[in-house]
Amino acid sequence: MTADAQRRRALGHILLLVAGLLVLTAISAGSVYLVNKAREDSRAVVRTLEVENQISLVQLQLRRAESAQRGYLATLRPDFRIDFEQALSELTPALTRLSRLISDNPVQRQLINEIMPLYDQRIEEFRTTLELARSQRMSDAAKIVREGIGRDTMKHIDDLAVRMRSEEDRLFAARTTSADRSQTLAASLTGIGSGLVVVLAGIAIFLVRRSSRARDQADARLRDSHLNLEATIDERTADLREANDEIQRFAYIVSHDLRSPLVNIMGFTSELEELRGDIFKRIAALSRVQSTAPSAPENATDSAEPALEGADKQLSEDFSEALGFIKSSIGKMDRLISAILNLTREGRREFQPVWIDTKELVEAIVTTVAHQASEAQAEIRIDALPNIVTDRLALEQIFSNLIDNALKYLKTGVPGEITVRGRTKLGFAIFEISDNGRGIDPKDHQRIFDLFRRAGTQDKPGQGIGLAHVRALVRRLGGTMSVASELHQGSTFTITLPINWPVGNRKTRHE
Repeated sequence: MTADAQRRRALGHILLLVAGLLVLTAISAGSVYLVNKAREDSRAVVRTLEVENQISLVQLQLRRAESAQRGYLATLRPDFRIDFEQALSELTPALTRLSRLISDNPVQRQLINEIMPLYDQRIEEFRTTLELARSQRMSDAAKIVREGIGRDTMKHIDDLAVRMRSEEDRLFAARTTSADRSQTLAASLTGIGSGLVVVLAGIAIFLVRRSSRARDQADARLRDSHLNLEATIDERTADLREANDEIQRFAYIVSHDLRSPLVNIMGFTSELEELRGDIFKRIAALSRVQSTAPSAPENATDSAEPALEGADKQLSEDFSEALGFIKSSIGKMDRLISAILNLTREGRREFQPVWIDTKELVEAIVTTVAHQASEAQAEIRIDALPNIVTDRLALEQIFSNLIDNALKYLKTGVPGEITVRGRTKLGFAIFEISDNGRGIDPKDHQRIFDLFRRAGTQDKPGQGIGLAHVRALVRRLGGTMSVASELHQGSTFTITLPINWPVGNRKTRHE
């Protein structure tokens, strides 16, 4: 599968997930809304029933008061008066609760406002007749009852109560319908949502199974590719190792063969230097014969340096200078050839991992450069160092080169401070060699690790091999090397090596 196809598939999965999330969110929000609305509609239906019950309760208490009044007027028995007072005590809270239940309905509020004075009028009539009967004025009380004022009031109250019940019946029908509709919608939404969830779950399962199959196929192809890659790597490594060995043999042969003509050049240069004396003695003798100058020495020995003048003297100086350049170049070439031979020999050497007390090894190196450090007025401090398993000779060459460079490139007239410290991290030993010397320009940080390349002022002997050799050794030991430095700010070389270098790597070659 191509990268574009994988991206499209991943985008499709993300869009499906987002769609499922949106659907579930919409279903949840709609269900919550419809459930709350159904609950509110149910509460409204219940309140309608409560209002109707409260209307009936108010009328019941009023009828009860009226019955107690008639019984007291007929018999003057005190228990009827008690029933009357009890009915009135329950009528007032019933009216209050009825007013509170219909407070949100303007139609009902208008009706209750009309019915309240009638209730007060009817209750006042009851009290008046009872007081007249209790005062033995039965004729006056009977007169009030016969006039029928109370019947008209009661009929009006009944009419208003019927109207209130009609309003509540209308509200009951509307609220019941709304509640049923909300419940139906909630049930439908839940059903549809469940169906969508099932569909999305089915699609997700299908995509997961397809992705799983694709992943299994990719894993199989990756394993095959890995096996092929390992075989290719082994083959290329063998070819590279063979080519590297061939290069090392070639470098060794070339360096060895270059030394033979170089020795001849050195020999003939020495002979030419000896012939120089004879040549310029003859030139001086010829000059004396042709010269009439009285100052010419007549008793000069054959071994003395001939006295030359003018062009002959300049020719002698040019000849000597040319010989000096030739000898200097021959010496430099000899040192480079020796360095190449040493590198090829080192590259052919098999490493022997052993346990090393690193601090003891560094202290031994510092002891060998103690005189050099004393002349440079430098102090070398060795902090705690982790012990490792690696090749002793390679590790000794690494620290020797770095400490020697630190001493070589200290600032003139400034007491040197060189510190060797170490620590461990994630199975690796990290060594740092710091100094307060000249420092290295950041643009030369990579240059100094190249073979035969040097940076900064070239006022110290060297062929530009040391740091390149050190980095090659560090790599062969399975580690890394870096430098942090600024001009005139000193340098810090960091070496990272595995704490336990495996024995199986002892035949690793420099590549």
